[in-house]
Amino acid sequence: MSTGLSSSAIAELAPLIGTWRMDVAFPDARQGPPEDTGARTVFEYGPGSAFVVQRWHVPHPAAPDGIAIITADPARGGFLQHYFDARGVVRVYEMTFAERTWTLQRTRPDFSPLEFSQRWEATLSSDNEMIEGRWLHRSDNGQWSHDFELTYTKLAQG
Repeated sequence: MSTGLSSSAIAELAPLIGTWRMDVAFPDARQGPPEDTGARTVFEYGPGSAFVVQRWHVPHPAAPDGIAIITADPARGGFLQHYFDARGVVRVYEMTFAERTWTLQRTRPDFSPLEFSQRWEATLSSDNEMIEGRWLHRSDNGQWSHDFELTYTKLAQG
């Protein structure tokens, strides 16, 4: 019986494996040099290396801690990210990770109602030590708008 999971596809996520510092920049906030707020995320292989687990902790009351499970999506190509956070929010994002570009997108309801569409666009540095990205949201008028920027800086290999 096939599980539909591809270990070769999951191996493409190797640059993510490790511990990362997270720095956020909101468009309306005054920005100076990034300050280490203690926000961290860890990517690691799950049992049998059949999927990747991402856990994050953000020591700020407005930002929920959470976990995501990333699996291969052989039917569509790419991946699916199954997202769960401390607020009880559950979502599924379509994901790509290729040629140093990482995208996540949610444009239809899944386990949660679709109150707004979301998209993550990020680029992995050539040395695999930094990911610079931004979250966008789409309003009722169909236009994508900038939400916030998020930078990951690698602290330790997996």
